[in-house]
Amino acid sequence: MLGCELSRHDPFVKEGFQPEYEISGIIGLSGKAKGTVVLSLNKEAALQAASTLLHEKQTEMNAEVTDAVGELANVIAGQAKAQLEHLAMSVSLPTVVTGTNVSIEFPSGVSPICIPFECSWGKISVEVGLVEQPVAVGAGA
Repeated sequence: MLGCELSRHDPFVKEGFQPEYEISGIIGLSGKAKGTVVLSLNKEAALQAASTLLHEKQTEMNAEVTDAVGELANVIAGQAKAQLEHLAMSVSLPTVVTGTNVSIEFPSGVSPICIPFECSWGKISVEVGLVEQPVAVGAGA
């Protein structure tokens, strides 16, 4: 979408709930499963992604960069939703946080999977924590 080639590294199960990098777009998923998708970018990758999306050079973390990261998170969550059609998922509006000293909310008992990427712009990760919802007794008959 942005014309930047990503190189994926080996996914791993995260031990904590802090984002990998300086700015993160967070999307909640709900339906027959619930969970969270986090797009985390280091500063350099966020600035370049925003510059490309906005067709205007971004040199500092500002509202435009925050909005761009939120939009990218929305695109990724929308693609995940399409891949999980059988779970009838709804996607929340993105929330963007800056800093790594924050805790991301994932479903109880779920350890998120982190998929790290690298590109010429910097480092990016996608973190996903998802759990199927139990079917309510007496529902759907």
